[in-house]
Amino acid sequence: MLEGVIIKALSGYYYVKPAPGRGTPDTDVSAVQCRARGVFKKRGITPLVGDYVKYTLTENGEGTVEEILPRDTELIRPPVANAHLAVLVFSLKEPDMNVQLLDKFLVHIEQAGLQAVICLTKMDLADESDDRYAQLVHLYESIGYEVIITSSRQGTGMDRLKQRLAGEISVFSGQSGVGKSSLLNALLPGLELETGIISMKLGRGKHTTRHVELIPLDNGGFVSDTPGFSQLDFLEIGVEELSDCFREFREYAGGCKFRGCTHTHEPGCQVIRAKEEGDIAESRYTHYVQFLEEMKDKKRRY
Repeated sequence: MLEGVIIKALSGYYYVKPAPGRGTPDTDVSAVQCRARGVFKKRGITPLVGDYVKYTLTENGEGTVEEILPRDTELIRPPVANAHLAVLVFSLKEPDMNVQLLDKFLVHIEQAGLQAVICLTKMDLADESDDRYAQLVHLYESIGYEVIITSSRQGTGMDRLKQRLAGEISVFSGQSGVGKSSLLNALLPGLELETGIISMKLGRGKHTTRHVELIPLDNGGFVSDTPGFSQLDFLEIGVEELSDCFREFREYAGGCKFRGCTHTHEPGCQVIRAKEEGDIAESRYTHYVQFLEEMKDKKRRY
């Protein structure tokens, strides 16, 4: 049997890109249109984009997915397997930076066990005299996140970002209209992904990506141009898991007086102390409390 990676799933077909070895795909080989064996459906298994699979060729030049190899990671939304890196794309302007949504994405990425790169786009539109952006970069870098500032129009940051994507299956996510497709077009000239039009009234982009697909780069990496999300829920995350998804909380949470501390009102809470002393950013703590309340409300309703 042959081995490859599913780069697209559409209408019951799986498009498998042959790979001479896991992690070293040959970007010059076309994908094979495959059906999956019926046994997967009987077992309740759905092949995902990013799955490494074994497949056989049929007489008509198509193929059949025979086996799904073990997954390293599995995302629910977007449905992608074997991704290790999430590039969270947020614009500095048009639409304006949404820090609360960024923190919500970071919670989901931490819970999924992926590495995160924060990619700030449209640097060419930002006011250089506005120091809020420098403060934002400093905050997230101090927490331990890599931040890359880019401009698709000017080509700023593209080499650094592309180097970071080498050899990885990466997912691009973020608020709609922030320039994910423009960014990918700049990374891979000739790709010509459809770009969205920004609604200035709503500050949101029109959805232009309709299915999950892996795009092969010329450095051994694959990137997924996923649909833009304006909302994420917390149904997959337990209330007790939330604080651990704020990585700067971890070094303090172990010192709290009470086991199972929610870091909201308990005496002897070291997370609250760190926030009051400026070791945890006020914005991050505020978002933690907001997310906690949102999670509790959703658990009650569902």
